[in-house]
Amino acid sequence: MSSGADAELAARIAAAARASATRRRWAAIMLVHLAVLAAWQGATMLFPVPAFILPSPAAILATLAKPSYHWFSNAGVTAAEIFGGYALAVLAGVALALLFSWSKLFTLLLFPLLVTLNMIPKVALGPLVIVWFSYGVGTNILITFTLCFFPILLTTARGLNEVEPDMLDLVRSLKGSRWQAFRYIQLPGSLPYIFSGMKVAAILAVAGAVVGEFIASERGLGYLMIQVQASLDTPAMFMAVVLLTLLGLGLYLVVLLLEHFWVPKDARMQ
Repeated sequence: MSSGADAELAARIAAAARASATRRRWAAIMLVHLAVLAAWQGATMLFPVPAFILPSPAAILATLAKPSYHWFSNAGVTAAEIFGGYALAVLAGVALALLFSWSKLFTLLLFPLLVTLNMIPKVALGPLVIVWFSYGVGTNILITFTLCFFPILLTTARGLNEVEPDMLDLVRSLKGSRWQAFRYIQLPGSLPYIFSGMKVAAILAVAGAVVGEFIASERGLGYLMIQVQASLDTPAMFMAVVLLTLLGLGLYLVVLLLEHFWVPKDARMQ
């Protein structure tokens, strides 16, 4: 057997081993989650805990069959707020970080101001945003944007500025344009930082949408939680939390998938 065939066989064996390890890891994760749910269900059956304090997983799941909650439409509204605000934050954060990397004057004038604004508690801005823009899906998208924007901006700006100067000097010596330096040097080098900020922002996106719905809204999972709280409908509140968690996980997994295809494994930031 030739050395080339040996190398191909070794690569296939290594790929199969990695795939098997991934399957085992996901199986372990699922088993842990199922064990927690089983223990929770068993505890509610063995101990006389009132349902309005701690409902069983079965009782929580049963609320999905009640049409009065309008789960699908409310989850759709919240998803639009989460993904809309997040997408705007990614576009604006990366674009503004690019301007900072291209203009030292722009950085000198505006970056300290943005750092100061980042110190403002974003949740505290929610009532003000409602006052300025009324309430609705658009306003909640804006609140989500304010929570997601700064992590993406700051990490992207850091990634663009930490590119090796020698590489940029090489591009300039070859008469390369600023766009070419960005495309071939700065952007690939900053991708781990960009995705690091995107992962942090993905966690904050759900909080942004829910804050807006808590303050003033007529639709959405956060709005529904406020409505059922008055009647101590704890199973429905738990179900809303579950759906919010699933939306957040979905967004986070999308970011991880994009990172998997665009960023080499050894360059990713944890």
